[in-house]
Amino acid sequence: MEPILHVSNLRYHYQPDALSKERWALKDIQLTVGAGEYVSIIGPNGSGKSTLARIIAGLYLPTEGDVHVCGRATSNEHVLWQIRRRVGMVFQNPDNQIVAPTVQDDVAFGLENMGLPRDEMKARVAQALQWVGLAGMEDREPHHLSGGQKQRLAIAGVVAMQPDIILFDEATSMLDPQGRAEVCQLIKSIHERGTTVIHITHSAQEAFMAERLIVMAEGQIKLDTPVAELYPQAMKLKEWDLDVPLEVELHHRLVKAGWPVRASITSKEDLVSELWRLLSKT
Repeated sequence: MEPILHVSNLRYHYQPDALSKERWALKDIQLTVGAGEYVSIIGPNGSGKSTLARIIAGLYLPTEGDVHVCGRATSNEHVLWQIRRRVGMVFQNPDNQIVAPTVQDDVAFGLENMGLPRDEMKARVAQALQWVGLAGMEDREPHHLSGGQKQRLAIAGVVAMQPDIILFDEATSMLDPQGRAEVCQLIKSIHERGTTVIHITHSAQEAFMAERLIVMAEGQIKLDTPVAELYPQAMKLKEWDLDVPLEVELHHRLVKAGWPVRASITSKEDLVSELWRLLSKT
């Protein structure tokens, strides 16, 4: 798989103020992401997840090390604007991303900055709104939308610009369960259409939707593994004070209680099938 993102020897610190000592926010990060991958990054507060996302997007520049996006170095100021066009970012609070008085104007805002012809802009706006389930709401004022709809509007604005990578930085953390489920399904759909997805989240349930999971703690990558390989040893996430998906916890407790449950469980669907198999024998 061709790399779309390559991070090497990355270190970053925020400028210390008079009351604090200099502290590295990121230390010795090595990371490669292939085109079309779906990667989740999980870690406790202060682990450096969001800082890494902003560096990948070209919003922050490394203190040390190199970041290459689509073969271009973020340290090269002459191509930084190109990198920012190729990496879309969806933030935690949708209200902070909405800038226009109507839904369609908000999606069009980024396209106007790109200088696209009007006909292409109209087509992209319509397509993006259809994709995120907001077709028919073009003239609605964004403040009348639900939290989940606002976040889907923010995603539509990013999708319309057709970036190669979309970063979701805690994009579901302010939503109710229904809004969270809608956005997670949309993230999955975006990946299925071929876009590289990097999903930063506190939720283990969301993180396990990805193909690959990265654990960060204390500004470092502590674990980087395919999700399918992590399932049998997922309880180790608790070493970093992280929760595990319910099916992982249940599988662990069943094994501990002596149930003859297969070790090679790689999803909640697998676990349900295994339980039906065992119960049918009783």
